[in-house]
Amino acid sequence: MSKDEYLITDVPLKALTFFAMPMILGSFFQQIYNMADSIIVGQFVGSAALAAVGACAALTNVFICVALGAGVLVSRYFGAREYGKMKTIVSTSLISFLILSIVLGVVGFRFSYSMMSVLQTPADILDDAVLYLRIYFVGFPFLFMYNILSNMFTSIGESKIPLGLLIFSSILNIFMDLWMVAGLGLGVFGAALATLIAQGISAVFSFLLFLSRMRRYKSHFGWFDRKELYSMLQVAVPSVLQQSTVSIGMMIVQAVVNPFGTQALAGYAATMRVENVFSLIFVSIGNAVSPYVSQNLGAKKIERIKKGYHAALVLDIFFAVLAFIVIEALHTQISSLFLGKDGTTLAYQVSEEYMRWLGYFFIFMGIKMATDGVLRGLGIMCPFLIANMVNLAIRLFVALVFAPRFGIAFVWLAVPAGWFANFLISYVALRRSWPNDKVVPSR
Repeated sequence: MSKDEYLITDVPLKALTFFAMPMILGSFFQQIYNMADSIIVGQFVGSAALAAVGACAALTNVFICVALGAGVLVSRYFGAREYGKMKTIVSTSLISFLILSIVLGVVGFRFSYSMMSVLQTPADILDDAVLYLRIYFVGFPFLFMYNILSNMFTSIGESKIPLGLLIFSSILNIFMDLWMVAGLGLGVFGAALATLIAQGISAVFSFLLFLSRMRRYKSHFGWFDRKELYSMLQVAVPSVLQQSTVSIGMMIVQAVVNPFGTQALAGYAATMRVENVFSLIFVSIGNAVSPYVSQNLGAKKIERIKKGYHAALVLDIFFAVLAFIVIEALHTQISSLFLGKDGTTLAYQVSEEYMRWLGYFFIFMGIKMATDGVLRGLGIMCPFLIANMVNLAIRLFVALVFAPRFGIAFVWLAVPAGWFANFLISYVALRRSWPNDKVVPSR
């Protein structure tokens, strides 16, 4: 057995922990991109500029989602040692998504102002928000390339290389933020440009390292295969639809928050950054479960799948307790990182109330993500999609109906209920679909 195949050979808890920890650290450094922009802009420019950066967050997440999806098949072929098919999937997805990223980048740049206007972005930050978004779209192909290649690395059980690249690009981003925003006084433009340059360099390094890694697996492959593209899309489209719809839902929630004013939006944006940091821990565990399950399914080691699911739940409980302790002890200090000295009482109130509420319920997100990760790894996409749509519907209903009438707190009060409902639906589907040695679930 190759040392690359530890996900199908080592004890499940050990294998998942070893695999997931670099992904969790990577998620932290991924957020440093956005947090560095927010902290530096908030401290050196002001809370209105912070709100401008925050106003773009939900929209930009929509487009990142399109870069995900092909990893399930890469993991399955890797576990089955069908390296030719694996490399064909990799090549096909890179070519397809590069073309898509260029198209979406052009469209996004052209309609940035319209999109921010539709989201009811406050007039005093609209121009800065549009500027930030347009620079973001210029670097869209680099962002796509990096996300695709990170997904491919993790699909073959390699999570350390993406971590190293993230650490490098995050540190570079911080230094360039300080130089362009604090030193040169470029404001929101400097924050966006720093992020673009850091992501571009990271994407190029990722591509070169991935080419080197693929040379280990000697086999014939095709540069582009329509049949493999179709197989990939059968798994990728439901996942992309789910993630994109959720991000669109967050855009709608953003539109609910915007009429409460710039200071409420600044407080909301600050806690959204914090929520993303903790959420991505659980997202990373769920994303680690998917290639673990898919590799073991490809290797026909069915008995290891349930053990891996239980191991993921253990990791989720540990990090949920850690998140609660950190938020309860440091919620005021965390808010002040983003809001700075000019943050108003309203901004701090919104940030701290939202943050402390979520701290009690991150375990719901953890068990939801682990369960969804198993479903993705098995290729069971319909229940996965339905569960996440129900989650989104609960959050949107409460925010749209109650927040305008009874206050901004209703934007976040229903979030834990959505997470828990998502888990219940996914878990029922999973209980009915556990594979056995004779049956492999269809997509």
